Amino acid sequence: MSRKTVVSPFHKSSYSGGGSANECVEVAHTADGGRAVRDSKDTARGTTYFAPGAWQAFITYLNRSEAP
Repeated sequence: MSRKTVVSPFHKSSYSGGGSANECVEVAHTADGGRAVRDSKDTARGTTYFAPGAWQAFITYLNRSEAP
């Protein structure tokens, strides 16, 4: 299986904007433990793939930037 093989259904990310912003991304697991990310409003536009380490670094950054 390729690292770009999606092995779970896409679901709305908990980091998507809420309310009227309508900024939604969908995330799915990949075969190598990474993540596939796409725009929920335009899924035909393409998918971005993150290796496991890159995904973890991204989530760590998000968690730090949310801190007061």
